[in-house]
Order: sequence, then structure tokens, then C-alpha cells
Amino acid sequence: MMHLLRQRLAVLVLLVAIAAGAQSIEKPNIIIIYTDDQGYGDVGALNPDAKFRTPHMDKLANEGITFTDGHSSDAVCSPSRYSLLTGRYSWRTSLKKGVLGADGPCLIEKDRMTIASLLKDNGYSTAMIGKWHLQMEFEGSLGKDRDWSMPFVDGPIEKGFDYFFGIPASMNYGILTYLENDTVLDPPVFWTKKKEDRNPRTFSDTITPKGYRMTPPYENEPKNGSNGWVEVAASFNDELVLETFANKAVEYINASAEDAKKGKPFFLYFPLTSPHLPHCTHPDFQGRSNCGNYGDFMEETDFRVGQVLDALKANDIEDNTLVIFSSDNGAETNYVYQREEHGHFSSLNFKGGKRDIYEGGHRVPFMLRWPSVIKAGKIVDVPVCQTDYLATIADIVGAKLPDNAGEDSYSLLPILKGESYDKSVRGPVIHHAVSGHFAIREGKWKLNMFRGSGGSLEPRIIQPEEGEAIFELYNMEQDPGETTNLYFEHPDEVRRLTKKITQIIKEGRTTSGKPQAYVKTNWVMPEWFKS
Repeated sequence: MMHLLRQRLAVLVLLVAIAAGAQSIEKPNIIIIYTDDQGYGDVGALNPDAKFRTPHMDKLANEGITFTDGHSSDAVCSPSRYSLLTGRYSWRTSLKKGVLGADGPCLIEKDRMTIASLLKDNGYSTAMIGKWHLQMEFEGSLGKDRDWSMPFVDGPIEKGFDYFFGIPASMNYGILTYLENDTVLDPPVFWTKKKEDRNPRTFSDTITPKGYRMTPPYENEPKNGSNGWVEVAASFNDELVLETFANKAVEYINASAEDAKKGKPFFLYFPLTSPHLPHCTHPDFQGRSNCGNYGDFMEETDFRVGQVLDALKANDIEDNTLVIFSSDNGAETNYVYQREEHGHFSSLNFKGGKRDIYEGGHRVPFMLRWPSVIKAGKIVDVPVCQTDYLATIADIVGAKLPDNAGEDSYSLLPILKGESYDKSVRGPVIHHAVSGHFAIREGKWKLNMFRGSGGSLEPRIIQPEEGEAIFELYNMEQDPGETTNLYFEHPDEVRRLTKKITQIIKEGRTTSGKPQAYVKTNWVMPEWFKS
């Protein structure tokens, strides 16, 4: 009898353990694939009429979850990268508009939590392969007293990454050479500048901005001053950058897979340089699409994404690997040419593109695949932002964010797991454009706030009776193309949303928690909505 009771107790304990295990989530490997200037319509799964093929990006959408209202935090490069890694809007920093260069103090502050540092503290191996564009500091200055043998500082290694291989910034912003950890691999002792791209699949008098390349021949000295000139290594070839990055990423996955299976997961941040100009398509992909060289470049980009996905499958780790795919902002302004010349809509039906406060500037592909957790083919229309990656990942690994981290980050894990939720799962999303314009999105309403003249980096607020509509209010459920300004029809919504964004700015956070230091700006709270 006692033996039977012990058997039943053992079975009961086993069943309880199995049930408990079913409720927990094994820490996954995590890969963030981040393209550069890719519009919402540049994925076949999101745009069935796309004039090029993206089977691997489509695979992520079809086998995972797609947020159809997903946004980069900004409409240009550096700010979005800061926000993705830190879960904090970049306009809370010193960078109020524009982008950074290659050489200088890193925008990510000392001791600020990043996705990499969070995961490193929670037992992950962490790596970045690709384009940084948050600045790092090299010995000497442009063309003066350079010592490329010295380690550079304030780069990815200081921000939580165990391993780094990549380039400092965009290929139109030197420095053009590969870096590994804190080392310059080939000294960029030569000089180059933009060269007109005469590729017949690229060149046209109607394209804006004009296509260019950063190819040899390189010069020993800049000519007619250093303006527009870029430091470059003799070995650098712009056509081979995507291939080089993808091969390094595959090497890293192959080297990390066994440890991952034994309980040491990895995080790989994989920011690509495409389809940002120059459209330097690898020779193997030239002429393949029905959308000129831009389409060719996108097909190569998709192939490089596929190399990473294939490596996960080959190493039998794809089921418990969370792959996040998005872009740093919308399509470059030559999306107009692609539309008119090839009938391809990079911004789909959304207004504008890169740099704009309109949807085309920041509504981007936003897909996540995690086969062991996320139900395949799920579509979600809740407005979300790339700032949400930090809180989501913290939730996955069971880490609690302190008050001074992820101030604008909401966890999307309940949505990923298929739990019930309503649209209050995520608070307001703040959009920001290159010139300093703001927008606030909450539910169906989006209020675009143009800062006007006078140099203020915050929206310039006026009273409705002044008659100058520097606000634009849109009902995004009925008018996602932002065609009908409802500013004068809904003054109460204008007041409500303006109060809300003011509070978000002043409290230093969007999420609940202790207010963070208010960064003094030119923002003025008008009398008409203080009460």
C-alpha cells in the first residue's frame, strides 16, 4: 500500500512539474535584423504587388506575427537605433534633430541599459554585426593626427556587446573600413567621395536623391578641402558589405549553437546597410528584379536575411530563436521614382517617406518569429514602437527594468504568447521627424505637430482661434493615408493629445514609474490647456 502511494505521489509531482514547465518560457536565442531605409511596402507579404521578391522576409511574416501598425521611433537613422537598443526616445538626449556622423561620443550614455547589457547580465552571449551609427571615438580627428593602430572607444563593446564586427556609420558618412571589437582592421588612410552611379538600372535624371557609389579609385589626399570626403581603407568594396556581414553572422550562429543548446543562449543584433544609398548591389544579384537596381538590392537584402534563417535551421535552433525584423525608418525619397517608373510602392498607401512625420516616414515592417511560442500567421493592428523591444525581452528573460531604463518601452509578450489583451496594452506612441517635428498617436487619433519657425526643437503651440493650422489631426482607422485634416473639427482631441505629449516630455517617460530628469527645451505650455 505504501509503495502504491509513493508511486501515485511521484506521478503527481511529475504532472505538477510538467504543468509548471508548460507555463514557463525557456530563454530563447534572440536575433534582431534591422534594415536601413526599407519602406513598409518593401516586403512581399505586406505588399502583394511588390516588384521584387522577398521570400525570406515573407517567411518571417507567414511563420510569425506581423504588427501592421509598427513604427520606428524616428524617421531617420541614428535616433531610431538609440531607441531600439535602449527603449527610450532619442529626443530625450542631446540629439534633438538630424543624425550623427561616424566619429564622436556615443549617443548611448554611460551606464544606460541596452538590450545587449540586459541580456549579458542574464546569461547571454551578445554580439553585433553590421552598421552602428551611434558614434564611437577614434584617435585623432578627420585628416589630422590619426593613429588607426589605437583602439577606438565608446563603441558597441562598452554598450553590452561581447563581440562586434561592422562599420561605424552609413557608407556616405566615413569611416569606411571594417572594425572588430575595438580594433580597426585595415587603416582608412585613403580618401573617397560620392561618385555618380551610371548603372542604367539606377541612373535617371528624375531620381531624387541621385544614385551614387563609394567605389575606387581612392585618392591619397582630399581635393579642394575635406568637405564631402570620406576616409576609406584600400580593401573596402561597397558591393561586398552585405555579403561580408551575412557571412560573419552565419559564422557567429554556427559557433554559438552548441552552447545555446546547452543553456547559454545568444543575442545577435544584425543591422544591415541596405537598402540605404548607395545601392551597391552584389554582382550576383544585379538585373534580377522588375524594379531596377533598387529592386535588385532588395532581393540581395532578402537573400542575406535568408542566410541567417538557414543557419538557425541547419543548427536545429530555429524553434527557440526569437527573430525580430524591422527597419530604422521608411523609404528614401527615391520611392517616388520607384512608384512612377516601376509601379512599386515602397510606402504602400502611406503618405511620405524617410525624414517625414507622416506614416511613410516611420511605419515600417515589424515582424517577429518564435516558432515555439508565437502562432504562425498572426496579424495585430495595435500601434507599437521599436522602443518596446527592450521591455518585451526583459519580460521574456524574467528581468525587471529599473526606473531609469526603458522609459518608453512596453512589453508585447502577452500579445506574442496569444493571451487576451485590448489596445490599452500599449500607451501612446510618439513619432519624431528629422527636423524636430513631433506627432502623438493614441488609439485611432494621430496629432502631427509642426514646430514652425524660430528654431525651437519642440512643437510650437498656438491657439485654434489664431487660424494658423500647424497641427494636423487624423483618424487613422478611417484615413491611414493622412488625407483629411480634422484639426478644426475636433479641438478637444487636439487639446487632450497636446496635454498628453507635454506630460510625456516633462516626466521623462511614457510608461508608469518614477519621473526621470526633465531635459530643458524650448517647449512652452500655453495657458489655454493648463486647466
